[in-house]
Amino acid sequence: MSGGSAGEASGEEQVRPEERLERAVRAAEQALIEYEIAVETFRVEVENFSRLHHQKLGPMYARLDELDAQIAEARAARTGDPEDMRKAQEARARVMPMPGVEELFHGWLDSDGLSPEASAMLTEQPVRPPQRVRPSDEARKLYRELVRKAHPDLAQDDAERRRRDEFIARVNAAYARGDEALLQELSEEWAAGPVPKEWRPSRAEELYARLEWLAERKELLSVVARDLEESAIGAMLKLAPEDPDRLLEEIAEQLLTQLSEREAELAGLLG
Repeated sequence: MSGGSAGEASGEEQVRPEERLERAVRAAEQALIEYEIAVETFRVEVENFSRLHHQKLGPMYARLDELDAQIAEARAARTGDPEDMRKAQEARARVMPMPGVEELFHGWLDSDGLSPEASAMLTEQPVRPPQRVRPSDEARKLYRELVRKAHPDLAQDDAERRRRDEFIARVNAAYARGDEALLQELSEEWAAGPVPKEWRPSRAEELYARLEWLAERKELLSVVARDLEESAIGAMLKLAPEDPDRLLEEIAEQLLTQLSEREAELAGLLG
């Protein structure tokens, strides 16, 4: 009996390192998924903030550039100084040219003709207000839950990975639109789908390779996250992470003040 006990203990000692390695892999997988969720969430917020920033503030920036050019030109006309003329030319070069017809209607046309927003603007009807920068709390909750459950990195074979890849692509698209209802439908769809088999690596070499791949994936995501954070829009968004919509309002107020100052300066030069 003592020999049998020793053999069982020896067998446990052989299995234990692989079990510890498997736990490390699973922990690394979950950490990577959580990191991917954070990066994708921030990417969506940066993309939406960039769109709203351009939509709401773009005309103000364009007007400021035009006023700067007019001020420089008025000053050059008054002084006749070559340096003032050079500055006036540079200021005028910074003004965006009037867009052509194709550019003007870019994004306004769909398969049925004019988009609802374009049609509303041309018929002087109320334009649908822009979406908020951040999807609703419930949409964010559903998104996180779906990614944790259906992430492709949890697949055990190629067929299951393809199924998860396709499903997560739909989840990402719904989240980017802030479509809470669709995310709920996708949650129900996943719950009713086939239950994936639990992945149980059989060799320590496979587990080491898996850990290496996870580390490389994390490094790639770190580069993406750093680029997002260091971008102009990302840096602005980080100034007010809890209320980015309010940040847009504050910037708009600052731009309105600058516009008033430029208008007064130009009037003084022309008066």
